[in-house]
Amino acid sequence: MLFFIARRLAQSILVMLTVALIAFTLFQYVGDPINNMVDQDTTLAERERLRQELGLNDPPPVQFWHFVQRVSHGDFGVSYRLKKPVAGLIAERFPATMELSLISAILALGIGIPMGVYTALHRDRLPARLFMTLSLVGISLPTFLIGIFLILLFGVQLRWLPTFGRGEVVHIGWWSTGLLTKSGLQSLLMPAFTLAVFQMTLIVRLVRAEMLEVLRTDYIKFARARGLKTRAIHFGHALKNTLVPVITIIGLQVGSIIAFAIITESVFQWPGMGLLFIQAISEVDIPVMAAYLLLIALVFVIINLIVDILYFVIDPRLRVNK
Repeated sequence: MLFFIARRLAQSILVMLTVALIAFTLFQYVGDPINNMVDQDTTLAERERLRQELGLNDPPPVQFWHFVQRVSHGDFGVSYRLKKPVAGLIAERFPATMELSLISAILALGIGIPMGVYTALHRDRLPARLFMTLSLVGISLPTFLIGIFLILLFGVQLRWLPTFGRGEVVHIGWWSTGLLTKSGLQSLLMPAFTLAVFQMTLIVRLVRAEMLEVLRTDYIKFARARGLKTRAIHFGHALKNTLVPVITIIGLQVGSIIAFAIITESVFQWPGMGLLFIQAISEVDIPVMAAYLLLIALVFVIINLIVDILYFVIDPRLRVNK
């Protein structure tokens, strides 16, 4: 088990170094950092002195090593657009994105898995067919269109929910949350549901397909022949083995929720990292873009590591082979 975790950690470090190389390439070949940091009145001598201070005259391997050292200490440079440290900007926006992503993941898993199990066990019933129809619609519609529709219905026509922003937040240390205020909860409902719809419908169809496959296996037929209760067969044997392959996909989808938050945050003007990244692209703010790329890669690496460990724990065949 320890060797398995150590090997996965080594692979994760290699992945992060590769992403760091891509982020470093942004600094090297997308515009000139000096032009983005100074004005037109800066002399050539001042430009050269600044270039020397930043280490831009060093060989690329040396610059990349210094870049990795700075990033490992949380130093992502200064935003070209806002003239503020990128680490501070990320820290301000990180709670909003994580709160939105966490609630969306809970909705997607809490609704998607039960619906998938129900549609597999009662696939000929009307509610199951209705769920599958809704899942097909949800997986077909783009996220921004769902968000605009919700804004039009609940924000403009019914005026039940706010159409943009995060509402009132409460600060607990450096962390800010809107879950403790009424306006914060109201502002969170539409963005969270919009972000969860695609993942939810995908989980429904995935769980249903795997559940139907497991129900056809020989050991389920043997369990029925032994006279086990239907509930024990469905939830004690079939569901457990259904989640073995599904858990990997679900882990990737939870990571995708954070990455796809860009579109939802843009539609609802949610003050998170996704909106900051969109604004950075429009202004070619390379430090913010590189920091966001590294942070999202780190989230995916951590989630994949957790999923691999859970997969190793749940599936006894991996332990036997090991």
